[in-house]
Amino acid sequence: MKILKVFNDPVYGFVQIKSPLALKIIEHPYFQRMRRIKQLGLGDLVYPGANHTRFQHALGAMHLAGLALDMLKNKGHEISDEEYEATQLALLLHDIGHGPFSHTLENSLLQEVHHESVSYQIMLYFNTLFGGALDLCLKIFRNSYHRMFFNQLVNSQLDMDRLDYLKRDSYFTGVPEGHINSDRIIQLLNIKDDRLVVEDKGIYTLENFLNARRLMYWQVYLHKTSLSAEQLLNNIIKRAKDLLNGNEILQGTESLLYFLNHQRSLEDFSKPDTLEQFARLDDSDVWAGIKLWQKHPDKILSTLCKMILNRDLFKIQISSDPIQKEELTKIKSKVVTKYSVLKANSAYFFSHGSLTNEAYIAGGKAINLINPSREIIELAHAADLPNIKAMSKIVRKYYLCYPKNLYL
Repeated sequence: MKILKVFNDPVYGFVQIKSPLALKIIEHPYFQRMRRIKQLGLGDLVYPGANHTRFQHALGAMHLAGLALDMLKNKGHEISDEEYEATQLALLLHDIGHGPFSHTLENSLLQEVHHESVSYQIMLYFNTLFGGALDLCLKIFRNSYHRMFFNQLVNSQLDMDRLDYLKRDSYFTGVPEGHINSDRIIQLLNIKDDRLVVEDKGIYTLENFLNARRLMYWQVYLHKTSLSAEQLLNNIIKRAKDLLNGNEILQGTESLLYFLNHQRSLEDFSKPDTLEQFARLDDSDVWAGIKLWQKHPDKILSTLCKMILNRDLFKIQISSDPIQKEELTKIKSKVVTKYSVLKANSAYFFSHGSLTNEAYIAGGKAINLINPSREIIELAHAADLPNIKAMSKIVRKYYLCYPKNLYL
C-alpha cells in the first residue's frame, strides 16, 4: 500500500499514513483542532516539557494499532484490509471528543457529557461526510462487532491508547518510572476465541506495565500540584457560568460563550450547531477568556484568573481520611475575612474531594494470559504475582485545596 504521508514522531520515529480515508480525516479541521489541546491539561505547570497534544497521541495510538495488527497477521490470524483500516481509524478518533485541557473541564464546562460520547458523535459526522465509510469503525468502537479483539485493541486494560499515553507522557514529563516496553507487549499479543490474550512468557512485562501505570497516576495524572491547578481552573469556569446566568456581561470567544451560557446535553451534540461550536473550542479559547477576565469588575473572577495566570495555585493537602466538616467551616470563615466575599461565594476559593488509583481491575475486561497448552489464565490469578493482586486494590485519598495566603 502506498505511503501517503509520514509524521516524524519523537517517540516512535516515522509514523506512516497509508489509508486515504485516515489522511482525509487527519486533514479535516475537526481533527486539526486536537493540535490545540494539550494531552495533560495543566500538567506543564508541574512538568514544563509536558506540552504534547491530543493530536500526537491520536497518531501514536493509531500507529501502535497498525503494529499490533501486523503482528497478529504474522501469527496466522486473518484480518481483512477493511478491519485493519477500521481499527486504526477507531484509535485515531477515540479521543477526538476531548474538550479544552483534556479531562480537566469534563465536570464544569461539559457536565455529564463524557468525551467518549462526543467522540462517537464526531465519528458519526465523519461517517455521514464520507458516505458510510466508517460503518465498521463505529461497530468496533462501540464493541458491537462480532470479533471482539478489535475493540480490545481500542478499549481495554491493555489497549493501544494506554500503551501510547504511558510511553508518551513518560517521555514528555521526564518521569522514567512510566516507561513501558510497548514493542515487547505487542510482540506477545495473540488471539484465542476472537479475544485478545498475551503469551504467558510476558507476565513480568505486564507486571512492569501495570506498575508503571500505577506510578504515573501518582506522579503525573494525580500529582497534587496538577490537581490543585485543575480545581482552580474549574472554579474559574463555574464562576464565569454563574455570572452569565446572573445576566452579567462576560467577554470571550463565540465557542466558549456558547458552552458557558447554556448547559449542553449529549443530545445537543447530535445537532450540527453544537458539534460545530465544539469543534472550534480548544485550550486557547479558555486562556483567552482568562486573560480577559483578569480585569473583570467581579472581584472573585478576576482574582482567580490572576492566580492561575501567575501560577499562584491553591495549596493542597492530601489525606487518607475524609475531610472533616470543621475544617471546611474554618476555611469558609477565613475566605470570607480574607477576600471580603459573602459566605455563599466562599466555595469559589477552595475545593475538596477524593481521588482513586487502581492500576488493574480483575474480572470483567481483565487481561488474559495464554500458556503453551492454549489454556487461558486471568492475570491476577497467575502464580507468584502478589504485586498484581495488590495493584487490583483501589487506593482512595482525599484532597483539600485553598489559597496559600489563608495561613491555616
